[in-house]
Amino acid sequence: MLDWQKYINIADKFQYKAKPEDRQDLRQDIVLRLAEVEAKYNGSGNSLTEGGMVRVASYTVMAYWREVMRLPKITSLNGIVADSEGNETELCQMLADDKAIDVDAWLDAKLWLYRAPPRLVKIAYRKVSGLPLTAAESRYLYKQRQKVLV
Repeated sequence: MLDWQKYINIADKFQYKAKPEDRQDLRQDIVLRLAEVEAKYNGSGNSLTEGGMVRVASYTVMAYWREVMRLPKITSLNGIVADSEGNETELCQMLADDKAIDVDAWLDAKLWLYRAPPRLVKIAYRKVSGLPLTAAESRYLYKQRQKVLV
């Protein structure tokens, strides 16, 4: 039979070993882990002693600290970062913007449009617009693609 009050008493002794903001979470983790181990032991006909419960709680604390130490250190978005050349930039300025225009791709497309044959530009417009190509346009597009591959 699971003795929840005993699990809570053991967890109360160990929760102070966590950061103040994580103490309640660690307490719950310890209680749940004790219940899991007790259920496993009851299935095999044994019972978990108080010393075993203390050992389980200490391993849960150890796992907590291992996770905390593996997390990357988060700094303020207003913090200043320096690159290899010594230029300083605010961290929030370095975040990617999903709505930003990819200038390199835009320039490549614009240069391609200036250099491409007008007929190919018209075909590209029809493809982007979702309009069907005529048989002649499809053949022309096929030939242009073959030129690029060769």
